[in-house]
Amino acid sequence: MRKNILLSLVFVLLAQWAAAQTPKWAEKARKAVFSVITYDQEDKILRTGNGFFVSESGTGLSDYTLFKDAYRAVVIDADGRQLPVEAILGANSIYDVVKFRVAPAKKIAALTVATSAPAAAAPVYLLPYSTQKNGSVTAGQVKEVTTIGGSHHYYTLSLPLKEKMVSCPVMNADGQVIGLAQKSSGQDTVSISYAVGAGFALAQNVGPLSLNDLALTSIHIRKALPEVEDQALVYLFMASSVLPQSEYESLLNEFVARYPSNADGYLRRAGYYAAQGAENPAQFDKATADMEQALRVSNKKDDVHYNIARLIYSYQLSKPKETYRDWTYDRALKEITAAQAIDSLPVYIQLEGDILFAAQQYAAASQAYLRVTRTALASPASFYSAAKAKELAGADIKEVVALMDSCVNRCVKPFTAETAPYLLERARVYMDAEMYRPALTDYDTYYETLAGSVNDVFYYYREQAAFKGKQFQRALNDIAKAIELNPKEVSYYAEQTVINLRVARFEDAIKSADAALAIDPKYGEGYRLKGICQLQLKQDKEACANFAKAKELGDTAVDALIEKHCK
Repeated sequence: MRKNILLSLVFVLLAQWAAAQTPKWAEKARKAVFSVITYDQEDKILRTGNGFFVSESGTGLSDYTLFKDAYRAVVIDADGRQLPVEAILGANSIYDVVKFRVAPAKKIAALTVATSAPAAAAPVYLLPYSTQKNGSVTAGQVKEVTTIGGSHHYYTLSLPLKEKMVSCPVMNADGQVIGLAQKSSGQDTVSISYAVGAGFALAQNVGPLSLNDLALTSIHIRKALPEVEDQALVYLFMASSVLPQSEYESLLNEFVARYPSNADGYLRRAGYYAAQGAENPAQFDKATADMEQALRVSNKKDDVHYNIARLIYSYQLSKPKETYRDWTYDRALKEITAAQAIDSLPVYIQLEGDILFAAQQYAAASQAYLRVTRTALASPASFYSAAKAKELAGADIKEVVALMDSCVNRCVKPFTAETAPYLLERARVYMDAEMYRPALTDYDTYYETLAGSVNDVFYYYREQAAFKGKQFQRALNDIAKAIELNPKEVSYYAEQTVINLRVARFEDAIKSADAALAIDPKYGEGYRLKGICQLQLKQDKEACANFAKAKELGDTAVDALIEKHCK
């Protein structure tokens, strides 16, 4: 025990002696060391600490703990100047490091990161933050070097560390920074300290998936874009639906500034501006300027025309109260035509069909969709779109049926919840074509695909197919199920009345009509149907009274019955 105390005293004395032997590079290097103040959501001081610059453009390193939960941070350099932290460049909570950027008005003093680790027993120096020229330097030695992060280092040092020295730079004899000082742990806190490699801290970056990085999301200061262009684009795409608008706009501006020849940046920013246009019409002018710039800088102008067409198409789909300039479906068509003149890609043809469909030019839309079905982009959706456009254009129902058959045949078997709606749509088309049995088959397949998880409306539609297909018991079963699921829907009781009439169950039919009238005493069709049932039971007087009530309630379909049976 006494021996350990003596060793600790020796280390302290050695450190004090070394502090007096300040290296020549120290005075210049200390200008790169700074103090940091972080603030919480209410702009109250959260924590204070240290760090240092590693680039003249303002890249700094510090400890992650200092920045966790912070909404704002300020760096105070060796000259006492305050520099707001502009963006977080990377972080690692396990090794407690953060990399960030400030925006200095001019070049600032920065430390050079060592490219290799010092050997055991090599001298090291801790450089504290100080606004005084005579800021002391604490000397020590490397005790142990371990590898982290593949090729980076973590150091155990024979060097005393005070709490206010955390995240100050640890330097080698050549005046290069090797690490960030970290809090001591264990029993010997007097002479032993630790440092995480500066190279490791510098290697921390924002990547395309960093929006889900807990270390970064715990810091509420804006994150910078990834340093690789393609990754930055992916990050922008993901950030558009996650980040607050102001922060996303800053990222867009940063991307455009960093990559002024990349058309995607202008197009994405144009989309952002257009989305703001409803509340601030001046944003449309900015969007237009970005679209024009995208065309100027792009080497693939068909893609830019396509994206402009898609933006204007989406804008029109939002049904603006007043259209901005020429942002019409016609302009969108002009842009997508320009894209196809350069390269007639299937996705361009698909968008042409969508624009024509939205503009209610259904015949032309169907032709565009049919062209898509003859490309590699052919899918159940493209055949469905062609069928729908054909139907709305007034084409022969047989053409619509053929396209819906192609749509369903393209679906992977067995059907899934995603493809099952195509069965419903084909069943509807079959019904219009009076193909009731095939419609019933589609309804049954839909039911099986969803394992019976259907609502009352489904049972009503399937009942219609069964009834018109002359499967009356199935029709009765389905309408009974629809009533069970929605007992307040009067039209279901009316349908039940009609089926019972068809199979000559007249008293059951009257009960169904009475059930409808109990829900809605002003339901004219209910009185008419009840009267028809009573005619079948030779209750002519009662029937005519119900016909009169139906007429009184505005049911014009009853006039012929009154003319025939009640004169």
